[in-house]
Amino acid sequence: MYWTLELASYLSDAPWPAEKDELIDYAIRTGAPLEVVENLQAIEDEGDMYESIQEIWPDYPTDDDYLWNEDEY
Repeated sequence: MYWTLELASYLSDAPWPAEKDELIDYAIRTGAPLEVVENLQAIEDEGDMYESIQEIWPDYPTDDDYLWNEDEY
């Protein structure tokens, strides 16, 4: 399983919180690449609810990862 920013972007508008099956269904319905569906299927499912993409891909960049001051712009 591998994630890239491009692949993860297909889940940015997903209906969070969601279960694994809901995310797979969402990815298929929105026409996400096959790699997104395969990555979701590779997740070990214990019936967990995922609150955001960070729970699926912990390395997903957040606003805190960028080093600029929003007040300056």
